[in-house]
Amino acid sequence: MHVPDGFINAPTSAATGVLAAGALAVSLRGARRELDERTAPLTGLVAAFIFAVQMLNFPVAAGTSGHLLGGALAAILVGPFTGILCVSVVLLMQGVLFADGGLTALGVNITDMALVTTVVAYAVFRGLVRILPGTRRSVTVASFVAALVSVPAASVAFTLIYAVGGTTDVSIGKVATAMIGVHVLIGIGEAVITALTVGAVIAVRPDLVHGARGLGRRLKLRIGGELVDAAAPAVPQALGSARAGRYPRHRGLWISGLAASLVLAGFVSFYASASPDGLEKVAADHGIDRKAERHASADSPLADYSVKDVGDARLSGGLAGVIGVGVTVVAGSAVFWAVRRRRGGEPAEAG
Repeated sequence: MHVPDGFINAPTSAATGVLAAGALAVSLRGARRELDERTAPLTGLVAAFIFAVQMLNFPVAAGTSGHLLGGALAAILVGPFTGILCVSVVLLMQGVLFADGGLTALGVNITDMALVTTVVAYAVFRGLVRILPGTRRSVTVASFVAALVSVPAASVAFTLIYAVGGTTDVSIGKVATAMIGVHVLIGIGEAVITALTVGAVIAVRPDLVHGARGLGRRLKLRIGGELVDAAAPAVPQALGSARAGRYPRHRGLWISGLAASLVLAGFVSFYASASPDGLEKVAADHGIDRKAERHASADSPLADYSVKDVGDARLSGGLAGVIGVGVTVVAGSAVFWAVRRRRGGEPAEAG
């Protein structure tokens, strides 16, 4: 759903840019409250994983594909404010390095793919975990539903933005029908990926899942043969000392997640669907793309997720994916460590 330059006029793009900047400022402040010694090391990894999985377009209908947006996944794993920052880092890397998503449309993309998906998904998720039993399965089910809802919500947001500032004369009713219809199907893929990932992390380290905190029935970890509250302050230290335990430490989970991201982006991405994604297909079918502009980074050495002057398509795409994961994890980690350090330098808030 990366919106290219030219789909939305300049005033509307500028307005969404201001909205996105404000959302990022609020998110930076909110992330200081969300990040702690457990989650801070993993936030850059979450951004890199989203980047990697977004390269895996999956078929959803004849001639159409979809890919992960990631707002629901990021919000549930590391919190809604940090989640907005994670997806925004991914979108910035994609736009600047890979010519994916227009630079003048960056505000549109952050508003649509980072802000809307994260806020909607986390609201749905929190509503569900309040009424469902406080179990791991409930968290996974809530993750599935939240992700499923977030994708068509983003398509509605795009339709509204297009209604205000679209550059072509296309019936908004047609745009809405086509966008929502295909993105409901894409939402199913998003929901499956999100639920599987959240479920996998909960299975080994439920204390690291932001959305699993504060449940009526707390999730438990078995440490040294004893069930311990996963949210207890002593859990990270206990896990760190239990080198031979069944549950990986931060480093083990980080290495496993990075390895998975590199494999997905560097190898599995070659087998992704080549069909246009939902927005591309709708834009081509209804003439929305008539005024699309050439990307400012079209001559980037990594444009279109391939390495310039590397003739082998598999190698070119794989190298681009690996580079993208590496750059995203470094950029994301730098941002979140800076936020964490800023929090550490501030006086504790009252209450």
